[in-house]
Amino acid sequence: MKTFLLGVAIGYVLGARAGRERYDQLVQAYRRLKDHPAVQGMAGVVRAKLGAGEA
Repeated sequence: MKTFLLGVAIGYVLGARAGRERYDQLVQAYRRLKDHPAVQGMAGVVRAKLGAGEA
């Protein structure tokens, strides 16, 4: 999911030539999303499930 969002943000910036200000807004939004407690919790659950499948 993180890679997809990063790809969308990069594609938008490169495709629209939005400039540095818009790029900074996208980066800030991405950082807020990845640091959100709900996203962190879900990432932990996914990591735990993937780790349990290896054993």
